[in-house]
Amino acid sequence: MAPIRRRLTRLTALVGSSLLLTACAILDAGEDQPLTTFEPAGPFAEQIDSLFWLVFWIATGVFVLVMAGLVIIVVFFRDKGKDDQKEPKQLHGSPKLEVLWTVIPALILAGIAVPTVSSIFELTECSPDAMEVEVIGHQWWFEFHYPEQDVDTANVMVIPAGEEICAVMTSDDVLHNFWVPALNGKRYLVPGQTTTLRLEASEPGEFWGHCAEFCGLSHSLMRTRVEAVSQADFDQWVADQLAPATLPAEGDPGYEGYEVFLNKACIQCHTVRFDDAEASNIVPPEEFNGPDLTHFASRDVFAGASLPEEGESHDEALKRWLANPPEVKPGSLMPPLGLTEAEIDALIVWLDGNE
Repeated sequence: MAPIRRRLTRLTALVGSSLLLTACAILDAGEDQPLTTFEPAGPFAEQIDSLFWLVFWIATGVFVLVMAGLVIIVVFFRDKGKDDQKEPKQLHGSPKLEVLWTVIPALILAGIAVPTVSSIFELTECSPDAMEVEVIGHQWWFEFHYPEQDVDTANVMVIPAGEEICAVMTSDDVLHNFWVPALNGKRYLVPGQTTTLRLEASEPGEFWGHCAEFCGLSHSLMRTRVEAVSQADFDQWVADQLAPATLPAEGDPGYEGYEVFLNKACIQCHTVRFDDAEASNIVPPEEFNGPDLTHFASRDVFAGASLPEEGESHDEALKRWLANPPEVKPGSLMPPLGLTEAEIDALIVWLDGNE
């Protein structure tokens, strides 16, 4: 029996250490894991968090009771090696006990099912007065369209804090999944269909998200970010986004980059809204299948919010990206355009001016 006890002791110590380390990981999740679900920042995420802990503690209670019963059986009814040891009383065929241990699990499951099902409906049915934001999934980036404000942007969703957002979502290509854990749970973006998700941030802040459904080579690089700001800052952001880009004149710092943009096939996939009507016609919105670059510099992340990487400046990341997009992001639909270093530098100057 001694070797068995030693093994049990080691196993218990191992399990206890694992649980302790897991608890530490949960406590530190906010520092190194921006996708943690344990730091809800809005009412819908808080509802999910409350439901999680309810189920967790119910499951913990069931686990403790089952393990306690198992220990009691092992200790008190083990074979003690005595000839006169009596067999434990058999309960097979007892209607009362069989009804009891059938009803109790059913009640537990019902207690979990009711708040779970009600939460699912509450988290997906938007309020009539919620602000609508259309979310379109692409390989591998998220596009955001604000129909009420007539604003188009990419990678970064800006919302007013304290106001409910109704994300009306679909996909332009394959199955995607929109997930900003600090604000709500996951929701699929399905080609040809529309799904909805309620989002709300209680306070201004920055909340990271990710595509949570494998969607191709660069799935791991399909990220997003939600910026919650005050109502005044949101109104100013909308006004800034509606303003057209200034068409650079010959001799201006961004003119050479604008010429590269026109002559290197960039206009086949990207649109820029200029303050010059004739120039805007050169980049027709109906040809759009890449991010709108009108206010590119107002977003401090790009390439599906995967760039710049930690320790890298915005221009350094942009230079890598323009030199060879598929090398930075495998499978990228933006091809290498064979740009020279001078052309890349000129493009960066022009893009940095598109605020």
